[in-house]
Amino acid sequence: MLPFGASSGFVTVTLAYQLTQSGLDALQVATVVAADLLPQTWKFLWAPIADTTLSRKSWYGIGTTLTAAGIVACGLVPAAGSVVLLTPLVFLMSVGTTFLAMSVEALIAYNTANEVKGRACGWFQAGNLGGSGLGGGAGLWMAQHLSAHWISSATLGIACLLCGAALFWIAEPAHARSIHTPDSAAGFRLALRRQWSSLLGVLKDLWTLLRSRRGFLALLVVFLPIGTGAASNLWAAVADSWRASADTVALVNGTLGGIASAVGCLIGGYFCDRLDRKTAYLLFGASQALCLVAMALAPRTEAMFMAFTMLYAVLNGMSYAGFSAVALETIGLSAAATQYNVYASLSNMPILYMGLVEGWAYSQHGAAAMLYVEAAMAIVAILVFSSVSAATSRRRPALAG
Repeated sequence: MLPFGASSGFVTVTLAYQLTQSGLDALQVATVVAADLLPQTWKFLWAPIADTTLSRKSWYGIGTTLTAAGIVACGLVPAAGSVVLLTPLVFLMSVGTTFLAMSVEALIAYNTANEVKGRACGWFQAGNLGGSGLGGGAGLWMAQHLSAHWISSATLGIACLLCGAALFWIAEPAHARSIHTPDSAAGFRLALRRQWSSLLGVLKDLWTLLRSRRGFLALLVVFLPIGTGAASNLWAAVADSWRASADTVALVNGTLGGIASAVGCLIGGYFCDRLDRKTAYLLFGASQALCLVAMALAPRTEAMFMAFTMLYAVLNGMSYAGFSAVALETIGLSAAATQYNVYASLSNMPILYMGLVEGWAYSQHGAAAMLYVEAAMAIVAILVFSSVSAATSRRRPALAG
């Protein structure tokens, strides 16, 4: 999963910084970053392709190759006219990462025993968040200290390709629904009908899941603003309130933050195998809320800023691992890529709206208000979920006598 995170960190930190230094304005940089985010919001629309066509290893190879090629290509684009060239490159690279992620999600769903899915999800999200620190922190460091910018992107691209070596030790489970290679025009038409039937079956499985109690509760728990980590997107904006320097902000938002988040993912995955996974996810979210309250009450010093942002990063990693564990436990083995990505796409919505709410709170009432707002909304969300869970449990129909 590391290439997924590395590509995101490369675009949002390394590439964005280089473009800014080249004289591009904020709107142009935001356009390039948006090209990376857009496919991640709608990836569930093409997830059935990964569930019903090529093998999961094949999709991983395709996704990783597109990711690595995209990173290298972005590093070769000159500053002049960069937005016109970079925007489609970043978009295609992001589409590639969606297939990469789908293949990993399906391999975990099919190849991992239920009792260790929490730890698997911890490593899954450690690759995501840790890779983001690598692509952002290490990528930017190389770009600043090596003789040419393209060396940084080439190094990251090669690192992404090397991750595919792990596939040699992973079994390829058979598709529950598959198409056969046609030998004639009639065979081709038959294959198309089979593919259409497979897609309908995937959508039917998804609808059945979402109508079930466990599917609805899982959907609710990832849509509510619990463990969003939205404040981390605003650390740079609020750092002056703690008199934190630019180097400190770069450190906590880059390599150190990525390492702390990865450690949190592994810790969260461990506990998800020892507690009820929804309960663990709620506990991680509550801990993150308490961290924000403590940060708001603590002295406004650079040391406190570093300490609490690192703790927040660890807890954010735990929450990400908890989300993946809840989603994978819920979807089972049917159309894993499609069903998981419905939850993954929707889980981005609270990150989006919480960022807007917290940005408003900071601009109107200061940094402490921003922290209190995220904490308060998380606690309210936990109470809402607990109430809905209890209510749906009481309404289970009685067995016929």
